[in-house]
Amino acid sequence: MKINVFKIINKTNAEGPGKRFCLWVQGCSRHCDGCHAKSTWPHNPNKMLDVEEIYELIKIQKDIEGVTFLGGEPFEQAQALAFLAQKVKESGLSVVTFTGNSYEQLKNSETADIQNLLKYTDLLVDGEFCENEFDLSRPWVGSKNQRYIFLTERYSLPEIMHYKNKVELRIDENGVVFVNGMADFKKLKKYLTRNYKSLENNYAC
Repeated sequence: MKINVFKIINKTNAEGPGKRFCLWVQGCSRHCDGCHAKSTWPHNPNKMLDVEEIYELIKIQKDIEGVTFLGGEPFEQAQALAFLAQKVKESGLSVVTFTGNSYEQLKNSETADIQNLLKYTDLLVDGEFCENEFDLSRPWVGSKNQRYIFLTERYSLPEIMHYKNKVELRIDENGVVFVNGMADFKKLKKYLTRNYKSLENNYAC
C-alpha cells in the first residue's frame, strides 16, 4: 500500500507536541484561500512510498514523541495513513493529524478508512484555513476557526497551550529553502526570497 508523499522530515519540533516525524501528503481538493502549501494541492504522483518503507524510517528515529500527518489533505489518503497510524500507535508513539475537514464531517462519514484514521489519531487539528480569520495566538494553527480535537487521553488542552509557534528552515546545497511550522508566511516569504534562490513552504491549513 502506497502513500503519495510531498515531503518527509524525520525530526521536527514545529509540527505538534514534542519532537516528531512529519509526513506531508501530496494532494488536496479543498484549495483554501490564502493557503501557503499550494504545491501540495496537485494529486499527480510525487513520491509514491510504501507504508512499510515509511514505517521503517519512523522506527529508526531516536527520541521522537510521535508522528504528524498534514499536507495536502490526509483524509484523502485515509486508507494508507490509517494503516500507518495503527503501526505507529502500536509502537507506543502518538499520532497528530491535520485536516481541512471538520471533525463532525469526518465522524459522520460512512467511509471505513476515514473512521480508522480517526481511531488511530490522538490529536486531530480540524478546519480549513480562513485568511480572514488569521490568528497566530495558538500553536500550530493559523486561523481562529481551527480546533484541537482530543480523540484520546494522550494530550490535553492545558498541555498543548504551553507550546509556542515556531518555524524551521532547511536549506539544501542549491539554496532551496524548505520552511515548516507556523508564522506569518507572507512576511517570511518576502524576507527569504530576497536572500535565497528558491523557496518552498508548508502551512498546516
